[in-house]
Amino acid sequence: MEPVTITALDFERCYRAVSTRDARFDGQFFTAVRTTGIYCRPSCPAITPKRANVSFLPTAAAAQQAGYRACRRCLPDAAPGSPLWNIRADLAARAMRLIGDGVVERGGVPGLAATLGYSQRQLTRVLTTELGAGPLALARAHRAHTARLLIQTTEMPMSDIAFAAGFASIRQFNDTVREVFAVSPTTMRTELRSSPRNDVVVPGVPGLLTLRLPYREPLDTGWLAWFLSAHTVPGMETFDGGVYTRSLRTPHGHATIRLSFQPGHVRAELALRDMRDLAPTVARVRHLLDLDADPLGIDEALGAAEPRLATGSTTEHRITRMPGAAGNPQAAGSLPVFTPGIRVPGCLDGPELLLRTMIGQQISVQAAATHTARLVDALGERIDGAVPRLFPTPEAIADKGADVLTGPARRVAAIVAAARAVADGELALHAGRTAADLRRDLLALDGVGPWTADYVTMRLLADPDILLGTDLVVRQGARLAGVDLGDTSRWAPWRSYLSMHLWKTALVERGVLPAPSTGSETS
Repeated sequence: MEPVTITALDFERCYRAVSTRDARFDGQFFTAVRTTGIYCRPSCPAITPKRANVSFLPTAAAAQQAGYRACRRCLPDAAPGSPLWNIRADLAARAMRLIGDGVVERGGVPGLAATLGYSQRQLTRVLTTELGAGPLALARAHRAHTARLLIQTTEMPMSDIAFAAGFASIRQFNDTVREVFAVSPTTMRTELRSSPRNDVVVPGVPGLLTLRLPYREPLDTGWLAWFLSAHTVPGMETFDGGVYTRSLRTPHGHATIRLSFQPGHVRAELALRDMRDLAPTVARVRHLLDLDADPLGIDEALGAAEPRLATGSTTEHRITRMPGAAGNPQAAGSLPVFTPGIRVPGCLDGPELLLRTMIGQQISVQAAATHTARLVDALGERIDGAVPRLFPTPEAIADKGADVLTGPARRVAAIVAAARAVADGELALHAGRTAADLRRDLLALDGVGPWTADYVTMRLLADPDILLGTDLVVRQGARLAGVDLGDTSRWAPWRSYLSMHLWKTALVERGVLPAPSTGSETS
């Protein structure tokens, strides 16, 4: 199954997905029913509408712009996001990433256009053509979703919710909720707050939002759990009992997050200093865990490139151990190759990703955590809660990092110089960059080579097509899997996911990760 192409929705293909209630397409397009004036996600359990009565739209904003209201049964705004914002690198896709991070709420359309390097008129024209709605309408749809979350998960007064969600007035908030959901905010609050299709869980602690973040199945939770736990920095983040906890800076302050993998969703507990940061925080968590990916489409494409390495939902796929491979009592005689639903971990903050990556160059993961913990302890801002400190700001590292960091003088100087470039605005690290421009700017930094530039670009932009071909662990996995890294064109555009599969294969061989049994670590 290939991902849906937003700019050219195929009616027959979309209608088949709706007829079979295929949840894999949720968030990739929306069904607008003319006779009811409602738009739904493809998996809506309602009776399939007649062909003559439906049209398919690329975004919820396009449906709202056309006068349709959200289905209260399937809650289309609670669907996983479209994977196409990562697959595509065009202006529309980059704009959607920034809109999801709340750039329009903070800087308006002028701020969005300036960040992307386009005029407001050109940006509006492109988005309207590509996505069926301009930047204001797309941001409005985003605000409506945030408003619903706050209405259903908090006891905040409606006036506070209006401004926290980014609305300019209470009247605008009331009108938008009625137009999008066909009920008043007060009625919405009194309705049932959780359902099998909802992304809301009623909070048990005042001031704490608990959300169910949906994703397209399967999800290789074992891989994500290892990645999070292996890279935790003492004093800043923890991974204990299957729960990942840390604090992060947000546009209006900071937030503390607690994430755990549950059947069918990720449970996210959010403690926000400012409720205006809800939407950006959720977007960053989804980006960190790559929850908007289309795993079946990706796995099928990789399997088509090399059928013997294909994944499957019921069969575990293994390869015979290569002669001379190191022993592993957990997988004697064979190694798993591709397990279904692997994800490419993203990040919560661009500058932090770059600086932590540079600190970890040419040393072990454990040593990198030790060095980073020392930096956090000396320069990180202390906040209330179980996780005491935030990662230091680029300004703090630029000013005092040389006094704290240890190791080769050239490496320390490179880290401090990179922090200074970010602090002075010479290096922009945000999801609106193109991969080519970002990689070029990273390589211009002293101490940043191709591996670091590729790794940061892959994780910051959720770029699906970056092969970490120089990574020693990835190369070991390639040898074990019999993958020729000299000719990887057949794996495009999913070479980032190929890298993760090969990385995991090598770690299983080393005994770092257990040999998976299909179904035991995917959900």
